[in-house]
Amino acid sequence: MAIQIDRLSDPAVRAFVAAVNAHDEEAFRSLLTPDATMADDGSDRDLAQWVDREIFSSHGHMDVTKESAGGRALIADYRNDTWGEMRTRWSFVVEDDGRISRFETGQA
Repeated sequence: MAIQIDRLSDPAVRAFVAAVNAHDEEAFRSLLTPDATMADDGSDRDLAQWVDREIFSSHGHMDVTKESAGGRALIADYRNDTWGEMRTRWSFVVEDDGRISRFETGQA
């Protein structure tokens, strides 16, 4: 069963999931540091291209089923118009200012 977004422990991660599910690119980008990086299945990717392709242009959606590491590690059923639905893992590095400097995802 999915965890309600407002019950996610880490404020930055909670806002990240909310922005993804609302398809709110502006809110999403405001959560990231200017030099933020990301990886998918262990390989670093161009963040802007990946986010556009895997989240916003393909209507990505996260249903979080488990959190750990103080809310900075998630297991989520992720779906988009390109790949359908899959179980995924997500981890986040959140800076002191509350913005995300890195996230990693991949199949769980």
